[in-house]
Amino acid sequence: MDEGRPSSPPPPAWPLPDGEGLRDELVAAYTAPGRSYHGIGHLRAVLERLAELAAGGVAFDEVPVQLAAWFHDAVYDGERDAEERSAAWAEETLPPLTDSATVAEVCRLVRLTEAHDPAPGDANGCALSDADLAVLALPEPEYAAYAAAVRAEYGHLTDEVFRKGRTAVLTSLLERPLIFRTAHGREHWEERARANIERELAEIG
Repeated sequence: MDEGRPSSPPPPAWPLPDGEGLRDELVAAYTAPGRSYHGIGHLRAVLERLAELAAGGVAFDEVPVQLAAWFHDAVYDGERDAEERSAAWAEETLPPLTDSATVAEVCRLVRLTEAHDPAPGDANGCALSDADLAVLALPEPEYAAYAAAVRAEYGHLTDEVFRKGRTAVLTSLLERPLIFRTAHGREHWEERARANIERELAEIG
């Protein structure tokens, strides 16, 4: 036993009574090398924000939304179809563990995170989208660290290519009437997120 080595923190809470093997496969994916931002810390943060939304009175179906959080960045390699491949992973592995309606909802929600544009009446989609985008509302120093981590994940791109892509993503969010779709998100995250995005756009200009 190596008493000098700190123990790894336990994985985030898994929302199903079974499926620890699948959980461990997902943890391995989130802890793979090269994930400067979209790693296990991001998964923890999304699950924590979902808990914050629930505590703040936002109603959603917790099991499928939490499962969708687990799967939404399960595949992450900078390619455009990562969400689709993440949804396919859920579609292949969840049926032995839960009912077909839950599987279908998880896959729908994972695919929704590609655009983060749920319909107004989509309670589950609004909750997951807001929890995923809550990083935009971090305090300024933490937001700067987040932006740097995202840039590191795209280290294979030139500064100019990255700047164009990042600018397009941030501008599209800023141009929306609302970034956050839940009442809690609008109240607690909207203003700071917009300020952070505006500042980053000015910096990368």
